Amino acid sequence: MEIRLDDVSLTLGGKRVLENLFCTFPSRKISILWGPSGAGKSTVLRLLNRLLDPTAGVIYLDDKPSKLWPVLELRQKVGLICQLPYMFAGTVLDNLAYGPALRGNKGDFHVRGLELLRMVGLEEEFLLRPAEQLSVGQKQRVNIARTLANEPEVLLLDEPTSALDEKASEQILSLLGDLHAALGLTMVMVTHAKEQAQKLADRVVMLRSGKLEAEGGRELLA
Repeated sequence: MEIRLDDVSLTLGGKRVLENLFCTFPSRKISILWGPSGAGKSTVLRLLNRLLDPTAGVIYLDDKPSKLWPVLELRQKVGLICQLPYMFAGTVLDNLAYGPALRGNKGDFHVRGLELLRMVGLEEEFLLRPAEQLSVGQKQRVNIARTLANEPEVLLLDEPTSALDEKASEQILSLLGDLHAALGLTMVMVTHAKEQAQKLADRVVMLRSGKLEAEGGRELLA
């Protein structure tokens, strides 16, 4: 799924947060949103997931304006992974089955749950564990698996390793690279770690003060 911003602006509380953004996040590529704190990177992700709607301009998902998508359908297709993984009450299996259950699939999710755990590098024994008892790194893996349960075409990643130690961060980055290769997902990731960005980026979109500063390949990060 390709995502395109066409002259997108956003005003919040009387303040212009994003201004006249024209940029594209290509299908099946990993795009990095780069820029200083306050540049508007996380705000762009919220627009792409329709947690916010632009004040002006249009966001296109495969040439269809995002406002024409039913919100639940859009959020199924465009999953958002935040910095701190939130776990719903219950087991890991309960968390993995949450999205499909919302869509009316309330059957036995055990087999699919095991498949999802394997995809994110967790063993079968985790399936029936209370989700809140997991480490932060394990919760982030479950968070990714829970999003994948919706069979998304796009993953939005808002600094997904910022709450993790160096080893866990490297493992999550490796996992994301593997998932991208295996599933052909479009990924848009915010990160402040230049080494991470250089390692993963097919495309870089640079923001400053809510405006597009540059758009191109990973050479922009050199």
